[in-house]
Order: sequence, then C-alpha cells, then structure tokens
Amino acid sequence: MSFELKGRVALVTGANRGIGKAIAESFVAHGASKVYLAVRSPDSTKELISKYGDKVVPLHVDVAQAKSIESLVQQASDVSVVVNNAGVLELEEPLSENAESALLREFTINALGLLRMAQAFYPVLEKNTVDNEGSAFIQLNSVASIKNFHGLTTYSASKAAAYSITQGLRESFEPQGIQVLSVHPGPIDTDMAAQVGMDGEPATVVSEGIISALKSGDFHLFPDSVAKEFEDLYQSYAKNMIEVELAEA
Repeated sequence: MSFELKGRVALVTGANRGIGKAIAESFVAHGASKVYLAVRSPDSTKELISKYGDKVVPLHVDVAQAKSIESLVQQASDVSVVVNNAGVLELEEPLSENAESALLREFTINALGLLRMAQAFYPVLEKNTVDNEGSAFIQLNSVASIKNFHGLTTYSASKAAAYSITQGLRESFEPQGIQVLSVHPGPIDTDMAAQVGMDGEPATVVSEGIISALKSGDFHLFPDSVAKEFEDLYQSYAKNMIEVELAEA
C-alpha cells in the first residue's frame, strides 16, 4: 500500500511543538490541503497560523479525555490522515514511590489515548478514502517501545503497549484501505529529549521520514541514526514475526 499526501486533509495531535509541529509543517510543504492542529491549548499554535494561514486549523483536544476526542472527530470529519503524536513522559524508576502514578498517567495518554483516537477516527478514515488511494493512521511510538530504559521504565511500558496496539490496528485497518505506520524515533531535538538530558537530531528527520514511509507503504519507521541502530538489530524479527502475518493473510 502506498499513500500520497498531496491534496489530503490531515490531523496531527500535539502539533504545537517538537515532532508534532515538524509533521504539520512537512505535511503542508508536501501538499496537504489542510492540517488540523489538535492541541490542548489552541493559542500555542499562533506561530504556525501566522506562517501558513488557512492551511492550518487549530482545534482543542485532550487525548486523556474520551469526550474531548469525540468532539474532535465531529470538528474534523473530513480528514484522511491522522497522526497520533501527543504523548507524555515521566522520569520514574520502577521502585520509585511515584512509579504507579507515572505509569497510570502515561498509559492513559500514550496507550489508552491511542486506542480512543483509533476507534473514534476509524469510521472517518474509512469514509474519506480518496479515489481508492486509501487513508492513513500514523502512531508515534519510540525505540523505548521495543527496549525498556531503566530511568524511563514506566514510559517504556506505555510505549510498548502503544506499539502492541498499533500492530493490532494494522490488522484491523489495512483491509479497509487505511495504511498504518508505526514510528520509532530515538533521541530527537525536542523538549521531551531535553527533559531526560539527551541531545537529538532535528524533528524534521521524523516528519520527512513519515512522508517517505507512507509513499513506500511501510509499517515501521526508524527515522534517525540511533533508531536505525535499533532497526538493524530488530529488522529480522520485525519482518518475520510482526509484519509477516498480514502479508500472508
């Protein structure tokens, strides 16, 4: 399955900064007719609105709240591309007294938020396939979804759950012409990377990688140099265990 972005209407959660902002900008640059900027604070998108005018439309969403997602769907019923980028990270080790509350928050947003977004937008994406070219659902996972990092144990667990859900979505969505892409960045130059004291590559390496992966019909994207080291080690397993079932179905 190959997907072209030109002329499509897209929605990106967490589009006001970091990777989400870069995705929104790349989508406009590659010909998307409109990009909904789905964020908790629409005022935070003023820079993008000033730059792109009516090519971008800010909308409020809190992916931790099911009713907020339901409202978002009603306002963005014309989309054929959804990027579930919004996520949170808590710096907690597994024996920390705050580990349970951190895990609950991360699961609520990173995993349950994904499930709710997918369920809510599935009918919309199915309806808005264009000239038999399908539609797309992109999930921002992480290299932490395939390896637990001790200081990020609860975050890694939530992203592992999100990655597992993404695999299930692929099997549910793709027979209906909806391409699913699982994105696994390593350290990227964002506020989240700074939170854990990491330097990273520009967010555009992710956003431009998404464009290429959609065109190629890929399921996995490991966009940056650190992520590609993971890909080299993980590729055989992914090809023979994760991707093979749908290909042979």
